[in-house]
Amino acid sequence: MSLPSREIAPAKLNLALHVRGRLPDGRHAIETVFAFCTDGDLLSGVALADGRLELETSGHFAPDLGDQNLITMAAIALRAAAGVHAGASMTLDKRLPVAAGLGGGSADAAAALRLLTSIWGIDPSHAAGVAPKLGSDVPACLLSVPMRGEGAGDQLTPVDLSDVSGAPVLLVNPRVPLSTADVFARWEGEDRGPLGDWREGRNDLEAPARILAPQIDAVLAFLGTRPGATFARMSGSGATCFALFDSEAARDDAEHHVPREWWRLATFLR
Repeated sequence: MSLPSREIAPAKLNLALHVRGRLPDGRHAIETVFAFCTDGDLLSGVALADGRLELETSGHFAPDLGDQNLITMAAIALRAAAGVHAGASMTLDKRLPVAAGLGGGSADAAAALRLLTSIWGIDPSHAAGVAPKLGSDVPACLLSVPMRGEGAGDQLTPVDLSDVSGAPVLLVNPRVPLSTADVFARWEGEDRGPLGDWREGRNDLEAPARILAPQIDAVLAFLGTRPGATFARMSGSGATCFALFDSEAARDDAEHHVPREWWRLATFLR
C-alpha cells in the first residue's frame, strides 16, 4: 500500500461578519472576510480499489464529532460527480474544537475533497461543483485563501490580506460549543450596514452568541488587553475568539497566560 496523502484542514477565521438579511431560500445573507490559519485538523488517506469508504477518527476532539460525517458525505458526492468508483481509507486527526466558529466540519469536508481529488486523480472542477452542496463555508474552505464571501458566504471574490499574512494569531475558546443555527436564530434582524474595511467592521453574531455563552465576554476582554495584541474579535458564530499580535513573542506570552480551563491555539495567518 502506498504512503498516505495528507491535507491540513486549516482553522477558518471570519475577520468580520455582517448579517444583511434573508435570502429567498431562507438562509441568512451575509458579508464576511475569510482568513485561514496555518494549523488545523489533519486528514490523511489512501485510495482503495474496491470502492470502500473508511474513516477513522483520532485526536482530542474526536469524541465530540457526533453522528454527522461531512467527510464521508463529501467523498460520496465527489465520487458521484466525477463518475468514479474508487474508495478510500481516511483518518481524521481532530485537533480543533467542534461547534466553535472555526469552520471545522466545513474545513474537514473541503480537505476531503482536495485529498480525494488527488488520490483518485480526478479533475478539481468536480470538487468545486460539490463544495456548495455540502455547506455555505465549504467553498471558501476548499480554497483556504483570503476571500470575501457574500450571499450565504458561498459567493466568493479574492481579497488582499497581504498586510496581515503571516501575522501571529492566538485562538481561544472557553470550551463552550455553540450551534450555528441557534446563534443565527437569536440575531435581532437589524441590517446594520455593509462590510467595507474588515478592521472597521463587526461580527453581527457576537451579541447573540454572548447571550448563549457569556464566557465570550471574558475571552474577548482577555485577548483585547494582552500586550502586543493589535486586533481581537469573535470568529463566525463563536465561541472561539482570536487576536492578532505584533510579534510571535507577544502572542506566545499571551498564550502562556490563557486560563487553564480554556482551549487555545497559537498559530499564524496564512
